Amino acid sequence: MGYSFVPILNIIFDLDGTLIDSARLTGAIVDRMLADRGAAARADQALIRRMDAVGGTAMIAAALGAHSVDPASEIEEFREIHRTIAVPGDLPFPGVPETLAALAAAGIGMAICSNKPQFLCDRILGELGLARHFGAIVGSSPDRPRKPDPHSAILALESIGGTRADTLYCGDSAIDCATARAAGLEPVLVAWGYGTAEALEHEPRTPVFETMAALHDAVLAHGGSGLADR
Repeated sequence: MGYSFVPILNIIFDLDGTLIDSARLTGAIVDRMLADRGAAARADQALIRRMDAVGGTAMIAAALGAHSVDPASEIEEFREIHRTIAVPGDLPFPGVPETLAALAAAGIGMAICSNKPQFLCDRILGELGLARHFGAIVGSSPDRPRKPDPHSAILALESIGGTRADTLYCGDSAIDCATARAAGLEPVLVAWGYGTAEALEHEPRTPVFETMAALHDAVLAHGGSGLADR
């Protein structure tokens, strides 16, 4: 199967499960919450990864399982712990810091489009030293609908001055693919993503990158053109 190439000048990235292994941090917070409840159980990392794209109250309720009593207050407790818990320096997936730096150096515009609350996106990317690579970081907020509504993706696109023709949307889930399509963008997936296998069941022709270096090479191939479709 052949590939077609168009000039790619910008990339919009999902965050959790795409650039960072956030399930590790989520699991550490859930472990603390379970311990505070006197539970011997520990976070189910596989469950957290499966529910990452759903996120929020539903994920925390599922992660706490029988120890969840009031999901609305538990998600606030989770977020409060998240404000202060240490962010591991190795939270990015392999090759992410180096590739983001190389893409930025090559003049590729980049943005984040995430369902993670805005303050957490800002904090994590800031502490990891990655925020400087992004012209826009668009997380969730009460005044913005969550993905797969295209509002956040369009906001990210406009914030970095991209167009639908010159911008890729890189994610790891069926929600990311649906968000990209709704925003008029071409989606691509990362092989290590939490929901990539499920996404491919719905859209099997979506390009998948095995490494961040492969994404970099594709975007910069042929004098600054990149993979947009297959």
